[in-house]
Amino acid sequence: MPWPSRKRDKGAIADKKEPDAKVAKTEEETPDKEEEEKSTKPPAGSSKSGWKNWKKTKESDSGGEESKITYCHWLLKSEPESRLEKGVDVKFSIDDLKAQPNQTTHWDGVRNYQARNFLRAMKLGQQAFFYHSNCKEPGVVGIVKIVKEAYPDHTQFDQKDPHYDSTSRKENPKWSMVDVQFVRMTKRFIPLSEIKAHHLAHKADGGPLKNMMLFTRQRLSIQPLTQEEFDFVLGLEEEKPH
Repeated sequence: MPWPSRKRDKGAIADKKEPDAKVAKTEEETPDKEEEEKSTKPPAGSSKSGWKNWKKTKESDSGGEESKITYCHWLLKSEPESRLEKGVDVKFSIDDLKAQPNQTTHWDGVRNYQARNFLRAMKLGQQAFFYHSNCKEPGVVGIVKIVKEAYPDHTQFDQKDPHYDSTSRKENPKWSMVDVQFVRMTKRFIPLSEIKAHHLAHKADGGPLKNMMLFTRQRLSIQPLTQEEFDFVLGLEEEKPH
């Protein structure tokens, strides 16, 4: 029996609490081209902390300085409320994860090249925030860890699965998944609205959340986090909710 499908990336729905956010180009429009895959795929680092060798280059106003960003944690979005997709309920909350054998499952159904490449960059033992998305109040609810690195996502070959991809071949699969295991609930629910308030403040003063992908590429259901981003958000669980 297949595992429940995770929140897909293709045509992902923006969080309901973000009506004023700049709407990103829907991932349904992502070109299905080899060039797209090459342009978004970072090299897998050999370090356990992940992506040590990845260099993100951007042109600065002063003439093209290279900025190095190290990602070693993740944010995984999933929908805690029922929603039918091609007749299949894609709901999967953190409580659903806790109910799985050994509190472990595979994270399938990702159909966006950049998100897939993030999956492929994940390293054994790395931790991620479990984020409830597309619900009344989205936000971080818990922590999971990667217990199996990327391997072919079986749902791409299942014609009954809503994430079936007729263009993918078993000899050269397009899509990957990882296995994740529940670690713990956060000490309190950390809502998107609270994280956004810090992000806006940090954009002004140069704080750790200034470039957080949750706000620059909010439609991606798999997002990398720097150590500083992860530590700051995790530290919010110790504070009283605003």
